[in-house]
Amino acid sequence: MVTGLENFPSWLIVVYVIAIVWSLIWKAIALWKSARLNKKTWFVLLLVINTLGILEILYIFVFSKCCNKQKKEAKKIKPVRKRR
Repeated sequence: MVTGLENFPSWLIVVYVIAIVWSLIWKAIALWKSARLNKKTWFVLLLVINTLGILEILYIFVFSKCCNKQKKEAKKIKPVRKRR
């Protein structure tokens, strides 16, 4: 077992473990979404920066929505055919 943990209160260890699990879940979702949208810069930022899920949540609910809207609008635009 890791030495030195006996000095910490058990509730603090539980909070720490919950924070790790929380962060990993959001990080996994954000990384998956950025990879699917082919956003390499976001993927690297999300992989390297640890913010307890704050950056990941912002990416999922704010920044990835912007990209999805732009892609959908680009697909909706159809070329105009010339009449003869």
